[in-house]
Amino acid sequence: MMSCPIVNTSLLPNSQAGPNLPQRGIKKAQRTPFLFASFALFCGKYFFDFDLLLTNEGENRFSVCSLVKIPYNDAMDIREILRQNPLVLAPMAGITDFPFRMICKEMGAGLVYSEMLSVEALVREHKRTFGMLHTDPAERPVVFQIFGSTPETMAEAAQIVSIGEVDFIDINMGCPVPKVLRSGAGSALLRDIVLAREIMAAVVEASRVPVTVKIRLGWDAKSIVATDFARAAEAVGIVAVTVHARTKAQGFGGFADWSMIKVVKDSVGIPVIGNGDVRSGPDAKRMIDETGCDGVMIGRAIEGNPWIFREAKQYLETGVVPPHPTLDERRSVMLRHFNDMIRLAGEDIGILEMRKHLSWYTKGLQGGAEFRERINHMWGVGNVKREINEYFQVFKTGVAPVHQTVPESS
Repeated sequence: MMSCPIVNTSLLPNSQAGPNLPQRGIKKAQRTPFLFASFALFCGKYFFDFDLLLTNEGENRFSVCSLVKIPYNDAMDIREILRQNPLVLAPMAGITDFPFRMICKEMGAGLVYSEMLSVEALVREHKRTFGMLHTDPAERPVVFQIFGSTPETMAEAAQIVSIGEVDFIDINMGCPVPKVLRSGAGSALLRDIVLAREIMAAVVEASRVPVTVKIRLGWDAKSIVATDFARAAEAVGIVAVTVHARTKAQGFGGFADWSMIKVVKDSVGIPVIGNGDVRSGPDAKRMIDETGCDGVMIGRAIEGNPWIFREAKQYLETGVVPPHPTLDERRSVMLRHFNDMIRLAGEDIGILEMRKHLSWYTKGLQGGAEFRERINHMWGVGNVKREINEYFQVFKTGVAPVHQTVPESS
């Protein structure tokens, strides 16, 4: 794998990629030249350019750990990955994009999942969706999650994704969001195990990388099907199953039933990743102890708190909960996250995407409500960075700044 996950993220590319890209055979996908060019632009470039930068200028310009170059599309052993580090970043729409995955990786996540990707958008060559496939060797191993409702389209999308820089593909069969359910995807598949099995088999057959699946316990308390789905997944070649220990009807409310994670774990031979109600390092250890699960997936608790991976990793290793991040560290991570998002998405989109993150980072802090009110109506990179710095300066000096923003285009 790699000797260290830390990489200088100032290497983040702008969306302008050069045309001289190594050609990697499409084989199964048999896509159009336009599609391959789009895919290479967003996903194929950075791995090769990154190697070139390391070779030619790395010692002079960057302090970067050496990486063992495992070729993409070579099968990785998810059981061994989880044995080395069982902490997993959950796939979360609008949250687990590339900049945030990198931060969580550096904080201690052993395996990171992307936002869920629409297979309909992938096969229709949607530019923004292809942009979401951006990755970097430093975040490996990385899983890209896809969602859809037909075996044919899911297989086609798996072919597209698996020729790129990805270590695993995950099938979403747990999302309870109405928009996803109306398309027959996500948790809707929990009501049709025959179709679900066909989809899993089609993706496994089409993908060049190992495939995992994420499920819930069932549609509601009267239809608990997690064990049946896990067994079906194992039978068609899925290499791991994640169990969110809630039903679709629960959404994100109520309590996760960890006992069902143990039931699923005892029913299959493939690795099982538990998910639901892990909010701290002690929670992660308790889930492992109570269920025997191979991995612990952390979702909503990471909002504004990537440090939970550092806490959980240290607690699993030593039994000691580390101190909370200092204010200086919190400010530094906020600025780094903001800068990385601007580089990746551009100024206007980057600012919009970061508003929720900046709000979460300051949740529970003195003056946080006022900060969030200002930041959520602010435009301009300089204005936002100035606001972040001034907010934390108040903690040191006790003197509130006079807020004057410089007009910038929005």
